[in-house]
Formats: sequence, C-alpha cells, structure tokens
Amino acid sequence: MPKEMGMSREMSMNGRGGHLYMQTNEVKNAIIHYHRSANGTLTEVERVTTGGAGSGTFKPISGQESAPNSFEGAASVILSPDRKFLFATNGGDNSVSSFAIGEQGRLKLIDTKPTGNAIEGKSGTAKSLAYSPSKDMLYVVHSFGPDHIRIMSVSSDGKLTPRAEKYTCNTPDKPHRVPTMGVLSPDEKFLLVGTTFDVPIAISGTYPDGSPILWVTGPDGETRSVASNAPDPDGIVIHRVNADGTLGEGSFQDGGGGSPFYIAFLHNRPDTFIIGYAVGDGVALGRIDEDGRIGVGKVVPIDTRRGKIAELCWASVSPDDRLLFATVFGYSHVTTFHIDGLELKIAKDPACPIVEGDGTFRGLCGDVSSGPSDNWVSPDGAFLYQIYGNASKLVGYATRPDGSLEEVTSVAIPYNSPEGLAGF
Repeated sequence: MPKEMGMSREMSMNGRGGHLYMQTNEVKNAIIHYHRSANGTLTEVERVTTGGAGSGTFKPISGQESAPNSFEGAASVILSPDRKFLFATNGGDNSVSSFAIGEQGRLKLIDTKPTGNAIEGKSGTAKSLAYSPSKDMLYVVHSFGPDHIRIMSVSSDGKLTPRAEKYTCNTPDKPHRVPTMGVLSPDEKFLLVGTTFDVPIAISGTYPDGSPILWVTGPDGETRSVASNAPDPDGIVIHRVNADGTLGEGSFQDGGGGSPFYIAFLHNRPDTFIIGYAVGDGVALGRIDEDGRIGVGKVVPIDTRRGKIAELCWASVSPDDRLLFATVFGYSHVTTFHIDGLELKIAKDPACPIVEGDGTFRGLCGDVSSGPSDNWVSPDGAFLYQIYGNASKLVGYATRPDGSLEEVTSVAIPYNSPEGLAGF
C-alpha cells in the first residue's frame, strides 16, 4: 500500500478525517469524492465520471419527470471491506462501474459493464449493490423485474464480468414487485432483499390532482394496498449463497410491517439486523438463524401526526450499536432510536430541524418534502451525513449521545438526482 494511502486510512480510523463518496445519478453519471475533516466539514476533492448513465432528475419508479429518490432503493455506492474498490450502479443504462481507491482516497475508473437487463422506456433501474469478498461476487438489484437480481464476478484487479444467472422477487400473483436493496448477512451465507411496492406507482397511476393511487384491486377482487408485506407476510426475500457465489431459490418471508424497505445488520451481533419501514412508519429488530429463517420483533413507530405514510426509508447504525439514525423521506428530517439489547425506543423525533426543499415535491402523506434519501455515519460515530435531493444539499451533522443532531456542514449537490453514500 502506498504510504500516502496508508496515512489517509489511518487518519480516518483515528478521528482525524476521512473520505465520503456520493453518485450524482446525472445522465452523465459521476462520483463526487469529498474529503471529510476532523470536525466533520466536507470539501469536494474530485468528480469522476462512471462511464455509465444515471436517470437524471427523472424518477422511473413513479414516472415523474423530476423528483428525488429515483429508484426507491439504497446502497447504490459501496466499498469493498478492504477499501480497495468502490462500486456504483448506473441506473439509467443498467450498468455497474468499479473504481480503484488510491492515494488520498482518489478514484480511478477500472471498468463499466452492463448488468444484462434491457432498458425499457426512459431509464433502467439498477440501483442496489452487495459485494461478497469471499466469493468475489457482486449482486445487483433492479427496481423493475422480472429479473430483479443479476450478478457479476469481480477479478483481483477490479474488472467486472456479468453472469447469466438472474433471480426474481415476483410471485405468481405479484408480477410487478419493487425490491429496494440487497444485503449480505455478515457470514455471507444469505442475501436478504427488502421490498417496498407490490405494484409501483408508475403502474397504479395517480389521481387527477397528482396524488398517487395506493389502493388497487387484487387478484381476488378485493381492494388492497400497493405496499409490500401488507397484508401478505412476504416482503423480505432471502436467497442462500451457494459455494460458487450463485444464489439459491428465494424464500419469501414476513418482513414484520408494511414495505420493509431498509435492512442493516448490527456491527457486533452478526445474526441481528434492523428493518426500516416505508409504510410501517417505524423500525424493528430482526434475527436470522443458520437456516436463513428470520424472526422480526414489533415495529416501533415514529410520531405520524403529520400524516401517514411517513416513508421511513434509510437507516445507519452507530459503530457501538447504540443509536439508529433513520431518514424520514416524507417528513424531511432524521429520527434517532436507542438500541438496548433487543429493545428499540425513540431517542429524538425529530433529531434535527426540517430541511426545506423548493416546494415542488410532496411525499406520499401529501406534505411538501425535500426528499432526504441515503445517509451514512462515520466510522467513529461522530458524524452523520444526509442527502436532501430536492434541497440540492448534502448536510453533515455532529451526533450527540442523546440522539440529537447538530449541523456542522452543508455542500451543494445536483438537484433531485443524487443517491448513495459510502466512505471511510
């Protein structure tokens, strides 16, 4: 390892700063690399094009010409555990890019390859990544199917090779499901996939006033919610990872609440994870056993006096597993929870002031929102970074033991399109 690179990484692990990466998701997609100082402030270092296309301001999941949270997903930018590579989706053209992380965290594009899914309409929907270092395999989740999951092998120098295997999150009576993200269990034995809609708004449509249609007629003739796992307990799909890195047949399991959007394993309990619910309006703790069966506790809701659906869609767990920072997309703020053993409880709701957007976007609850999406907590737990796409801001907060957040930095980002945060 080059001396400068080693020094940079050592600094980040000792509370002396580090690096943060975000993709613009612009039509000519790029990764913005920020230096993260010891006091949490961000300074842009470089913008490196991915060689692929984002969706721009267009939101494929709803068909809106301009709206934040383009793909209803998470983990579109990830790092390999050894911080040797950065991987990013290009949702506009269904491709994935790999970068080498060099001196001072700088990026060098290595490869850009298509996932294998064809583009239908204005944009593709590749949007979430999970990487298995033991199998040298990358799992790519797409918002639209039927081939929701495609896989790529990764060479020792970061080159990508798309594979023919493909997997679906659909069921026979739900041919239009929308997964949100894929997450590997810490032992890399299982891939867990969260979901949000059984019928996307792009298909269910909108009312004359522009509000989304959230109730549709099901195959039994009864009216049902478009949200996944409500009422059918099948909102999390679990695949066993085979010895060669391919996946076994999906097991459809109860996610515990409406639209189990986000899954994050705790750092120090490898069988325990949290779920953030876009429609359930809260979070829950789950556990997975050796056979890949999960059990989920009760949902701990946030204050929904502003109206449901709140769209609690992203979450970061502090390094000591004591705090959970949850992004509430429809409300334009972050709520924090205390994690105490197997108990979750509200710490601060909200944990920070609302960040105003430009007034052009409304969440499912009908409130004007700035569309906060992906967040990321620093390795020392001292800072949380939050994308507010409709406000064209990336905001950094100092975290407090009581769960409150104090803004320490804010940088301008492209309008509506950005997604994905990863760093060290």
